[in-house]
Amino acid sequence: MGLHETDRVLTQQTAARVPKRVGRVLSAVEEAAENTKLWCAAAAVMATGGGWRGRRAAATGLVALGVAQILSNGVCKQLADRSRPPKEWIPHDEVEDRPDSSSFPSGHTAAAVAFTAAVAAVWPTAGMLCAVPAVMVTVERVQSGAHYPSDVAAGAGIGVISALCVRHGPRLLMRHKV
Repeated sequence: MGLHETDRVLTQQTAARVPKRVGRVLSAVEEAAENTKLWCAAAAVMATGGGWRGRRAAATGLVALGVAQILSNGVCKQLADRSRPPKEWIPHDEVEDRPDSSSFPSGHTAAAVAFTAAVAAVWPTAGMLCAVPAVMVTVERVQSGAHYPSDVAAGAGIGVISALCVRHGPRLLMRHKV
């Protein structure tokens, strides 16, 4: 089975099998994550209530999120002009409420994974808590018909790479400083 066929099967199964009530919850979480509101709120909570570790986790998470947004939305979406999944694959009306931009990669997923992975490296407990809405956002992007599963996987990869760059980049730069 090729990538297109895998994307089709997984998109159709996800869109059809997520119960309506669960779909509404996923949509609410995705709406909260729109324009990074959810992640900024989580960072504010960590920074105000988590002491030095909370401030460091919040700052690291927000920087990684910014890197992921630049890579996914500022670079990759501009280079890859991929249309959204066909409307006939999605058996509900959420498919009508999706962006016109390139489907590849999922910027929502890139941001969610970058923030969560960066936070988890600094404060594992907070990272586990952030992972719950991050996973919900990734599932919602496929369930709603906004993205193919491969778009979400690419967004997750960008998120992980962004978090790793933010975590290890300064150390690597200092090591190679002339």
